[in-house]
Amino acid sequence: MYGLVSIIMPSYNTGRFIAESIRSVLAQTYTNWELIIVDDASTDDTDAVVEDLKRNCERSKAIHYLKNAQNSGAAVCRNRALREARGKWIAFLDSDDLWTPNKLEKQLSFMAQNGYAFSYTCYGEMGEDGKPTGTLVGGPRRITKTGMFNYCWPGCLTVMYNREVVGDIQIADIRKNNDYAIWLKACRKADCYLLPETLASYRKRGGSISRHSYVALIKWHYKLYREAEGLNPVSSLWITGRNLFFGVWKKIKYVERAA
Repeated sequence: MYGLVSIIMPSYNTGRFIAESIRSVLAQTYTNWELIIVDDASTDDTDAVVEDLKRNCERSKAIHYLKNAQNSGAAVCRNRALREARGKWIAFLDSDDLWTPNKLEKQLSFMAQNGYAFSYTCYGEMGEDGKPTGTLVGGPRRITKTGMFNYCWPGCLTVMYNREVVGDIQIADIRKNNDYAIWLKACRKADCYLLPETLASYRKRGGSISRHSYVALIKWHYKLYREAEGLNPVSSLWITGRNLFFGVWKKIKYVERAA
């Protein structure tokens, strides 16, 4: 009814998790989708896990597994997947995260009924073992261009946009914050709206960006604004400062932790 959804999934050494992530796509109540996995030259058993799942899956033709010749980073993977996408709608799911079965159906209905071209949902956090931590993450009901530059409010695993409105997106080859780089381009074409329901689970792992030092975060955010957005050094530093401030504000206002 709503059209084809292209699901963008980069992967790198997620053989322990990727089958569960793919199964959460296979379980969707909205079935008009294609899953585009771009593997970044994994050295674990990711290839075997995906191929085994496809062999035993009725929707194998809707799962496209591409592999980079050499490790190139998530930005290159996402760009390649976006070039391959055929859908009207673009959604994102990392290869260690999960969706609830009604995620696509609810989000498409929310966008279609309200005329939105760009949206995100709340999500819950889980540990590396897949057990919920009790932490729920939301965000502002509406994110304008200024609001998106203030902070990366949406969780990557919850975002969806209408490609007919937002257009085809390619981003700079940056190692960190490359999902945020996509949102910064999309917000120039459409405001982003929150569907205030928890429809996804984010797996917090040892190498996640949230576990790094503030010095590293400042460096990565500066590179995003300076290199990916092409802003001058002063503007890049100013927006980086705003980003740190709103990062604290998000934890206070939009993150609920179990007692």
